[in-house]
Amino acid sequence: MQKRMPRRRAAMRRNAAKRCAPRALGVPADYGRRHALRLQREPRVLASIGADIHGRQQWLAPRAARAFLRMRAAAGAEGVELQVVSAFRSASYQLGIVQRKHERGQSIAEILAVSAAPGYSEHHTGRAIDLSTPGYPPLEEAFEQSPAFAWLARHARRFGFRLSYPRDNRHAIAYEPWHWCWHA
Repeated sequence: MQKRMPRRRAAMRRNAAKRCAPRALGVPADYGRRHALRLQREPRVLASIGADIHGRQQWLAPRAARAFLRMRAAAGAEGVELQVVSAFRSASYQLGIVQRKHERGQSIAEILAVSAAPGYSEHHTGRAIDLSTPGYPPLEEAFEQSPAFAWLARHARRFGFRLSYPRDNRHAIAYEPWHWCWHA
């Protein structure tokens, strides 16, 4: 199953980035340059990869979706279950995440240490996916101790996926052993 995204994505991306200007939430104007991140383009077409751990339909760009489904099947054939926590997120959705965290009292600096600013997240591309596996809490460093992480570390590159935020990464984003991005 595929779905087409509205053509006004570029305007939405610019608006989300604008709303994250220092006046709005306190995201530094030079955020992208300082963190070696660029504005991310959202895909026009997304393909279903099934439901996430919460039963919500998840989407990736078509080529990334095919690669992920092959990778999940290969892992499954070796007894490793890869569960989807999150895949495509629009810049507007990312903005909502940042706003909710800010409303709960987190500073922008704290938020940006663990989440990319809206417009800059790899999730906007439809190529990034957050993974978990049974017996491990989602979106926690403990995932690196799982058989699923060990399998990904050995085999993900064969399917075009790589770990985006290893320890001490150049983007100054917290270590995320669950976050993998597909690169053609």
